Amino acid sequence: MALAFFRASTADDFSAGELDTVDVGLYGVLTLSGGVPEGAWTSPWIRPGFDLGDVVPSWNADTPPGSHLDVDLQGVTHVGFETGWYSLGRWAYDDADVRRASVPDQSDELGGVDVDVFRAAAPLDAYRLRVTLVRGASGAPTVRLVSAIAHSGEELVLNQHEVSGAVELEVPAFAQSPHAGEYPEYDGGGASWCSPASTAMVLAHWGLGPSPDDLAWVDAAIADPAVDHAARFTYDYAYGGCGNWAFNAAYAARFGLDAFVTRLRSVGEAAAFLVHGIPLVVSIKAGPGELDGFALPQGTAGHLMVLTGLTEKGDPVVNDPATPSNADVRRVYDRAQFERAWLGGSGGIVYVIAPPGTSLPPSPGNW
Repeated sequence: MALAFFRASTADDFSAGELDTVDVGLYGVLTLSGGVPEGAWTSPWIRPGFDLGDVVPSWNADTPPGSHLDVDLQGVTHVGFETGWYSLGRWAYDDADVRRASVPDQSDELGGVDVDVFRAAAPLDAYRLRVTLVRGASGAPTVRLVSAIAHSGEELVLNQHEVSGAVELEVPAFAQSPHAGEYPEYDGGGASWCSPASTAMVLAHWGLGPSPDDLAWVDAAIADPAVDHAARFTYDYAYGGCGNWAFNAAYAARFGLDAFVTRLRSVGEAAAFLVHGIPLVVSIKAGPGELDGFALPQGTAGHLMVLTGLTEKGDPVVNDPATPSNADVRRVYDRAQFERAWLGGSGGIVYVIAPPGTSLPPSPGNW
């Protein structure tokens, strides 16, 4: 299975793209030129070296109230025919003026969008990304990172990379189940809040998250209000849920972290991040009885949790928010079962969230 990662996060990276009334500003971030109402940055054509199966983009940006980003993707065939532009979402941190949302019902003979993933329907040789910055009454957005993971579309094959020794990171535990029924306008709380609960756990690991002022709208009787905050500000108003992968990465970046979505090939690759002190949010899918000790014995069509460590045997240690309470969140799952649920379920999707400048492990091309 082939993977190829693209990242633009420096002045040189952004300058290599097409700038349309957008400047590369101080510290290498994208800004609107002068007082223009909107402008766009378009990446160079990205050629992964294999036929595209799918692409998952992500971004880090700041959006003053009323401003937003539009993120689009275009492909090209082997004979040079360019597809139309597919929308990967309209995003803003706040939801008072712009409601962040993916765009449904996008498909043609060449490709389509499934919430946060572009899926090719015909052989495509390359793709490019376009980020449109739209000014609001309070100011213009800035963009400091744009990334994407391209996948050939083949199923990931379990690859039991060796794991050397046990490792476990201290990550605060937030269960999603105690939030059942809270704020139904953000998909009801409880069972549907696995992604924001996981993202909130990683933010807390880094000592970050919403301030007391940020949490003023949350009922004071609610425990772990950071989970409610993450749910509100990752909620996809078109999809009707909080599990949009790119929206979770963008939310985490709002607190000054670098965050991106990628795919890993094995628990062995994940171990390298753990050794560097970086917990990972992982996306799994499991049928009934396919993951021993799973907090959802009926199985799940999609669930997120935090990989916090590995045992001496190489079994994953996780903070699984599906458990009944915070005290139950830490779980150890069988490695082979976990890899089947993760690699077979989402194709190895992870959120990588860490402070800027954090040393990442050497990359084989997928981060």
